[in-house]
Amino acid sequence: MAEETLFSKIVRREIPAEILYQDDLVTAFKDISPKAPHHILIIPNHLIPTVNDVTAEDEAALGRIFTVAAKLARELGIAEDGYRLMMNCNRHGGQEVYHVHMHLLGGKPLGPMLAV
Repeated sequence: MAEETLFSKIVRREIPAEILYQDDLVTAFKDISPKAPHHILIIPNHLIPTVNDVTAEDEAALGRIFTVAAKLARELGIAEDGYRLMMNCNRHGGQEVYHVHMHLLGGKPLGPMLAV
């Protein structure tokens, strides 16, 4: 697995991104290829390649991802109508960047979870 990702560079502000939130544990920024009117990625600032790599030491950052998601949903005005939080793990799960990240999607009805 990678030791450096595109997301790591966004955290360090080495490449541009529309950052909506950043603290010592997590960073949230707009997805460059949005799948909904609001599509935000929320990531831990330190690299965790996949959900399979999560350890007890990551609990604070992963918990913060959820509180930041709720905060951003309120700020974006989508909390009341609802939104989707999604994480992918590995190739079959649809993971494209191997740096754990949560998608916050909202701003319209999102339909079923999976099209089968």
